[in-house]
Amino acid sequence: MIEIREIEKSYGSTKVLKGVNGIITKGDFITIVGASGAGKSTLLHLLAGLDKGHSGSIQFKGQMLESMNKTSLNIYRNEQVGLVFQFHNLLPELTAQENITLPRLIGGKMNKDAERKASELMELLGISHRAHHLPSEMSGGEQQRVAIARALVNEPEILLADEPTGNLDSTNAEAVHELLIKLNRDLGQTIVVVTHNKTLASLGKTKWTMIDGKLTSI
Repeated sequence: MIEIREIEKSYGSTKVLKGVNGIITKGDFITIVGASGAGKSTLLHLLAGLDKGHSGSIQFKGQMLESMNKTSLNIYRNEQVGLVFQFHNLLPELTAQENITLPRLIGGKMNKDAERKASELMELLGISHRAHHLPSEMSGGEQQRVAIARALVNEPEILLADEPTGNLDSTNAEAVHELLIKLNRDLGQTIVVVTHNKTLASLGKTKWTMIDGKLTSI
């Protein structure tokens, strides 16, 4: 699905990625571990098309992200990639259902279609009872489930998660771990997760270790 070839990335005089190579295939569940500053999140952001200005190439189904124009890259981010971060980044004035439907509406789907898909995901993730609640009315674990549902609403090819349990207590973190396993095992969702959580890191089918800007094990 995705081929990473000799990726190098610098911020000013600091080289963060130093010739990264890797392959992501459909149905993978990859966890990326390493010390803070090793380049894990930078790599994830490049895979998501959120950052540019690198050398090397990232190919998604044979198409290089580097060659995509702004419109194509926006479509890629909206339709092919689901993003989950440590902080939920939910819009505080919108309900759970409205937050989840937003990417589908931005993608041009009708409101009824977006609501249908959101309802399916809320049922799957066990948050149907929170559909009409604002983020401030939900627990941290529930907010992260809403964020995951939002990331999945456009049925993306790949789910990219950056420290998805880093802001959760152990109980809620375990619930998210189980959810990611379920999505990968039962739905075949391709998942790449950056994490410092040893438990989550051990759950992946494949573990990549990043040290000083290089993947040392794949």
